[in-house]
Amino acid sequence: MKATVLAIVISVAVSAASVSAQPITWTTYRIPQTGTSVAFPSSIFTEEAGRPDGYGQRFRTADGRADLTIQAAPNVGNDSPAAFLAKKGPPPRIQYRRVTPRFFAVSSYKGDKVWYDRCNFSGGLVHCVLINYPASEERAWDGIVTRISLSLHGE
Repeated sequence: MKATVLAIVISVAVSAASVSAQPITWTTYRIPQTGTSVAFPSSIFTEEAGRPDGYGQRFRTADGRADLTIQAAPNVGNDSPAAFLAKKGPPPRIQYRRVTPRFFAVSSYKGDKVWYDRCNFSGGLVHCVLINYPASEERAWDGIVTRISLSLHGE
């Protein structure tokens, strides 16, 4: 039993270290139809994983433990960030919530994952990044998620 627990602890530590110990290559992803742009760590999110609703791209890590969606869609109801978020019906136990007249950012836990969503509102569009990653690696992901979030722009 002790050997199994130790193996799990070592595995988690190695996974977390692999996120932060390697040099990270950042790439700007642009959605030409909407003017959305965001910097993301292309050396971490190496696999394309399909298309979201609207415009954009989904990416995931090679091992599938984390994913990133970059997306833009029309703000059909011309909703404020608060109204848009309310219509989406977020889960009741959100750990982090920031809502301004121009964007919202929310985050919480779902099972063994952390999810983070940020959406900026401009030009009749909603420009979003959605990130899911292992809760056991939360500290290692903090800086990465912050950089992605702060780089999100839309025209």
